[in-house]
Amino acid sequence: MIRDDDIAALRGLAPFSEMAEENLQALVQASYLQRFPASTQLIEEGDRADMLHILLDGVVELYGSFKDRESTLIIMHPVRAFILAAIVQDLPYLMSARTVSPARVLMIPAPVAHRLLREDSAFNDAMLRALAEEFRRVLKALKSHKLRDGTERIAAYFLELRHNNQNADVVCLPADRKTIATYLGMTRENLSRSLQTVREHGAAVRGNEVHFRDVEKLRALARTSRLIDDVDPDPERP
Repeated sequence: MIRDDDIAALRGLAPFSEMAEENLQALVQASYLQRFPASTQLIEEGDRADMLHILLDGVVELYGSFKDRESTLIIMHPVRAFILAAIVQDLPYLMSARTVSPARVLMIPAPVAHRLLREDSAFNDAMLRALAEEFRRVLKALKSHKLRDGTERIAAYFLELRHNNQNADVVCLPADRKTIATYLGMTRENLSRSLQTVREHGAAVRGNEVHFRDVEKLRALARTSRLIDDVDPDPERP
């Protein structure tokens, strides 16, 4: 059940803010808004996509498994729809999803999402933008993995966290070190060793916090670029 105050909050969020009122009401009546504790499994890869999930609060990890290996692919922050492509194409999920922190998730049944994509141009446009943004976000992450070494990836990731937290001098890590290591394509041991180099270049990790001491030195280590990073780039780089 979605409460009246939740409906009012939804009206202020993309992709709901420009929807036709009757379509928003139909979405509300058919959907579920739930709070989940940390470590709750939301999606299993390989299952048929039956719900469009939109993260409103909290952090969600999207990950993949193969044989006895598991790797974090995306660390999701609000407000974002996740694994949207599976819904649009009516195909199985290619990733699993679980909550990293307590989270609030809107779940829209796939048939309702399909109808809204056909009939509500504002919802369709918002989902198209979400798909494009996710594609660019994943492509940038892939470029960072392919073109940077581990220490450079850590530096770039820390700068992204700082950028997403209003350039604060102290930022909380969104997940444990094992999760962050796999997200960055590293083992936990390699992450720990690389953190010493990152410390010498302006950012120190204490517990679950990153303390920024010299942002320019850290930026020089990462060599940030607007073609890879969602942060302010080095002025001398493209």
